[in-house]
Amino acid sequence: MLSRTASNIFWLARYMERMENLARIIGVSERMAMMPGETEREVHSQWESAIIISGCEPLFNDSGCAMEREAILEFLIRDPENPSSLYSSIQNARINGRSVRNVLTMEMWESLNTTWLEFEARWNSYRNDNDIRPFLDWIKERTASFRGAIGGTMVRDQAWRFTQIGTHIERADNTARILDVKYHVLLPEDSGVGGSVDYFQWTTILRAVSALGSYHYLYRDQPKPWKIAELLILRSEMPRSLIYCMRQIEDRLSELQEELNDRSSCHRFAGKLCSELRYADANEIFQNGLHEWLTRFIERNTHLSEEIRNCYMMVPA
Repeated sequence: MLSRTASNIFWLARYMERMENLARIIGVSERMAMMPGETEREVHSQWESAIIISGCEPLFNDSGCAMEREAILEFLIRDPENPSSLYSSIQNARINGRSVRNVLTMEMWESLNTTWLEFEARWNSYRNDNDIRPFLDWIKERTASFRGAIGGTMVRDQAWRFTQIGTHIERADNTARILDVKYHVLLPEDSGVGGSVDYFQWTTILRAVSALGSYHYLYRDQPKPWKIAELLILRSEMPRSLIYCMRQIEDRLSELQEELNDRSSCHRFAGKLCSELRYADANEIFQNGLHEWLTRFIERNTHLSEEIRNCYMMVPA
């Protein structure tokens, strides 16, 4: 496969995954900010967390916009100057998809193109109603449609492998960021782990990654921070956990290695990350510092993405 084609497929998958993740983050922030009894500081904290998790804090601060709901929604959803906004993500996904139209199935292209064509009208309609939840549900439905088209119609060749690698690189980054922000934005200064407010915040994290039902199914207990960390970091049954994402990446890279008879640094680095997660312990992660561990993981996940690009793409995003 040409390096340009690999790059387009990789980033197409990343942008579509980014859309779904951001829609979930915005939806959770909206839900928590509207809870009865929330103070102005707590509402501000909920929206600030959405900016931080999305990785847009420096750009948002430079924009001069106030940390208020309307400005944040416009920035995260429609601002073309924000490369991580929903609008920019679907635009960039379509640009990448159009560049490799011959690689995509008809169902994949139609799902992608329909989302782009309907985006503006959908957003304006829901914004005028001052209710963004139906719009966010639509985004999740469209990304699920695209993911379903990949799973149901795409040949399991090199192009498919790069969609899976891009998807799980992006998903791992999002899961780690949500967990990290819990301790540095969402947790009130006057409340410790295990309080009533803490319970709702951990539930919020589970909702953000659609893991609340999975948590109760696996643990049959109220949300506990160490169990949630274990679920989202170390449980391979959970499709948004870090170890699941790393295993998917390692498996797809191994298949590429066999096909291309190649053993580049990205394969070794992915194997190392996967092995460390396989033998990690949730209690040790907490004892040594969850924030420090997650920060290091995010950095290494970014490094893995760069290694994969250097190995197979060698072109800018």
